[in-house]
Order: sequence, then C-alpha cells, then structure tokens
Amino acid sequence: MNSIEQKLFEKLTDLHKIPSGAFSLRKNGESELSSTKEIEIVRKTDKTGIDIFVKPNIVGKSVHIPVIITVGGLSDIVYNDFYIGENSDVLIVAGCGIHNATCKTSLHNGIHNFHLAKNSKVKYIERHVGEGNGEGGKILNPVTKVTLEEGSQMIMETTQIGGVTSSLRKTFATIKKNAKLTIQENILTTDNQIAKTEFKVNLIGVNSGVDVISHSVARDNSVQQFKSNVVGKDECFGHVECDGILLDNARIISIPKVDALCKEASLVHEAVIGKIAGDELLKLMTLGLSEKEAEDVIIEGFLLGSNS
Repeated sequence: MNSIEQKLFEKLTDLHKIPSGAFSLRKNGESELSSTKEIEIVRKTDKTGIDIFVKPNIVGKSVHIPVIITVGGLSDIVYNDFYIGENSDVLIVAGCGIHNATCKTSLHNGIHNFHLAKNSKVKYIERHVGEGNGEGGKILNPVTKVTLEEGSQMIMETTQIGGVTSSLRKTFATIKKNAKLTIQENILTTDNQIAKTEFKVNLIGVNSGVDVISHSVARDNSVQQFKSNVVGKDECFGHVECDGILLDNARIISIPKVDALCKEASLVHEAVIGKIAGDELLKLMTLGLSEKEAEDVIIEGFLLGSNS
C-alpha cells in the first residue's frame, strides 16, 4: 500500500499491516482475499462481492474487510453475505475510506447481509472516512440486513467522523426468540455534508430486544436526518435513543416510530437535540482553551466516548 492507502487502512482497522487471519482488502474495485480453516471467504460468481462463512463453535477470531478508494470517478458496489455458525463468537471489522483529490465523485455502496445462527455472537465495527481536497464528492451508502436466530447477539458500532460528502445508512433487522441487537452510531458532519440514517427493526420472538443509541454532531451548514421504526410483534423490548449537538447553521431531524403489535411489547424512543451547554464551555475555557478548542474537546468526548 502507498502512504495514502496505508493511512486509510489504519483509520478503518486500527491496524498497521494486513492481518494474518481471514481478510478481504478491496482497493479501487479490486479485492485480495485470504481464508483460514475456521473462516472461509469466497468470491461471489453472480455479482460483485464475497461470502464469509464462519464455522460453528469458533470463538475469538476476527475478519477484516476494509474498502479503500483513492481515485476519482469510481462507482463501486459490493454484496457481502456473512454466515455465522452456531455458538460462534467473532469480530468483524469493515468500512470504507475514500481519498478523493479530483473533481469527479467517488462512491461506494456496501450491501451486507448477516445470518447469525442459534446462540452465535458478532461484534461488527464499521467506519467511514472521507479525505482529499478535491471538489469531487465522497459518497457512502451502506445497507445492512440482519437476521438473528434464537439466542444470537449482535453489536454494531458505526462511525462517520467528518469528510463524507453524503451518506445514506440503512439498517434492517429481524430479531427472533431471546436474540439481541445493539447499535451504537456516531456521526459528525461539517460544511454542506448530508448524512441520513434509517433503521427498521422487527422484533418477532419472545424476549427479543434491540437497543439503538445514535450520537450525532452537525456543524456549519450540514444536515442530518435520523429515522427509526421499531415494530414489536411479540413480548419484547425496544429502545431507541437519538442525541444530537447542533452548531452554527446546521440542522438535525429526528423521525421516530414505534409500533407495538403485541400487548407485551415494551418500546421506548428518546430524542434530544440541542447546543453545547454553556457551563461546559466555560469550565474548559477557564483552563486556557479557546471556545473552538473547548467545543472540539466536548464533541470528541460526546462522539468517541460513547464507545468506551
């Protein structure tokens, strides 16, 4: 990898080199794959993308599938399917970094389907990064579809911290008996950037549950929209929390919907949008920080501290 690719790779994976385990590194539309005896990665034959097979009873292993784009005018789309075997517990690190120094728009659409077998667990980390001083757009439109079988669990951490011109993030989930889905979303937009998030979750099993927490900061003239729809079809629990900090001339729109189709369903939605508290700014400024520096410290803690 050259220096630009290396920088994006490190931001997406927290690694300095390609791991020795299962991975797929996609650069400018071309993929390099590696499998292990526990985790097999296979190219699709009918469309662009890969199938990832985690065997049953695999614990403590990881899969890295970063996407890197460093050219302008590329429109990239992949279809990735993940099949997690019974009783397995794995980490999956994904995401896309775009460095665009041209006047042509670069775009990546990643459509991911997760199939978690009974009593399996997945921690899924997805990061999106935009860089480059060109006028061309850096557009990311991820789609995630999740099916959680009985007793399975999935934790999703999605992060978009500046630089992405436009994004539309869609998540669809079907959650069965005793299965749990946890989503932590962190988004920062600046300039004239637009970020939209849509969640649709169906809780169809006894004791199924979902917990969605979205932390967002909108600065300058950027716009964010958060739309959620949680449907309870059995005895279940659903919680959605949308917290936003609004600065400058930015805008944040929150559109919640909860739909209880069973009298034993318990569904909660919370939304708070506001400015940074004045006393927090004042406290940091008395320590010698400028107002802008104090804002940055508070924003970093609000966004990145939520995953600690």
